[in-house]
Amino acid sequence: MKTPLDLAVSRRALIAGGAASVAIAAVPHSVAHAQGIGTGPAPSVAKVSFTVNGAGQELDLDTRTSLLDALREHLHLTGTKKGCDHGQCGACTVIVDGHRMNSCLSLAVMHEGSQITTIEGLGTPDNLHPMQAAFVKHDGYQCGYCTPGQICSSVAVLDEIKAGVPSHVTANLNTQVEFSEAEVRERMSGNICRCGAYSNIVEAITEVAGTPA
Repeated sequence: MKTPLDLAVSRRALIAGGAASVAIAAVPHSVAHAQGIGTGPAPSVAKVSFTVNGAGQELDLDTRTSLLDALREHLHLTGTKKGCDHGQCGACTVIVDGHRMNSCLSLAVMHEGSQITTIEGLGTPDNLHPMQAAFVKHDGYQCGYCTPGQICSSVAVLDEIKAGVPSHVTANLNTQVEFSEAEVRERMSGNICRCGAYSNIVEAITEVAGTPA
């Protein structure tokens, strides 16, 4: 009959043996993974030319590079923010060929010849874009992290409404789209603000639109 001491020793041996088995099983995978680094095919690189904030740019990029990373990491235009990196928060919004876009969801190589505007291209501290000035006036900036995307979207929203592009809340598709708070809120719903400055942002957009707040 085994004594309590024998059982304790057996238990320790079992635990030690199990741990050793796990370690041995993991080693080949780890070694293979480490040896495999750098041995696969080299990433494809492409030359991409586009205009950013009025200046021509030509970059040699890994074809997997997002437009967001091209702007931030290669052109050092860090005003455009990386938030969720999944197209859900809108912090990375820029204006491409007159349309707003979540730059984290688009590859840079898809924009050969495009005209791209980031927050840096809208205005300067000494010469603010009207939308930037309105955001300051109505305290739409709050903490400021999501603001570049908010402002780029705001500028594009007014252009969409003026061009007659309908939204999900447009009541009549056979008439000119009318500016309204409902239209603004619907179109800006893809830009998330954790500070909750939504009402201030609507006021800023309304002022720039020339409609009484």
